[in-house]
Amino acid sequence: MSASHVVPWTDYDAILFDLDGVVTPTAEVHMRAWAEMFNGFLGSYDGSGDTSPYTDADYFAHVDGKPRYDGVRDFLTSRGIELPEGADTDPGTEQSVKGLGNRKNDAFNEVLARDGVVAYPGSVALLDHLHQLGLPLAVVSSSANAPSVLAAAGLADRFKTVVDGKVAKELGLPGKPAPDTFLHAAEVLGATAATSVVLEDAVSGVRAGRAGSFGLVIGVDRGAGHEVLTEAGADLVVSDLAETLP
Repeated sequence: MSASHVVPWTDYDAILFDLDGVVTPTAEVHMRAWAEMFNGFLGSYDGSGDTSPYTDADYFAHVDGKPRYDGVRDFLTSRGIELPEGADTDPGTEQSVKGLGNRKNDAFNEVLARDGVVAYPGSVALLDHLHQLGLPLAVVSSSANAPSVLAAAGLADRFKTVVDGKVAKELGLPGKPAPDTFLHAAEVLGATAATSVVLEDAVSGVRAGRAGSFGLVIGVDRGAGHEVLTEAGADLVVSDLAETLP
């Protein structure tokens, strides 16, 4: 790989994109929604455990890139807080793992509806380039909101398949850092892990790419840190996907 980070895209058969933080800046929306939800919960919780304020460091360590309920569960565990699992239908007011996850999802959708989303220019440039090369593309996202985000960004027609949180649940696929959702997307595109590229900004997603033995795992540093993504298994780390273009 050259120092310029240019990727020989035609060496691969399929390109698998995480969405939030890789294609669209919705990771920032997710971060705000998580912070609002967790700090609201911690401020009112009177049980045992560490209720000091939730921070961005908590997001990157326990939440980023994971299925929503897994993120809630892992953060609470890190604080020594035990809540009932609850049900998928729990309202956001319910103090359960799924209630908190649903509260966060409500906050995310409110921000998305109000502000919309514009994709990263460098990511759109890469999508244009890959389209010209005729390479099949997929979105692999832990979020159940991926289709609505793609529609809001005007990118719904760019991807042959979207493997999101809802699809993973329907198929019984474990979420990142397990590689299963990426492996399923590669299969749908008619490729193997060895001939596919994974693009991820989250440590959990990079670990999923490495665990699946994908041909190339590209980390996109939107805040996790170059060294952290490299240690997680990224073959290459860039700050913007335009860096990978010839």
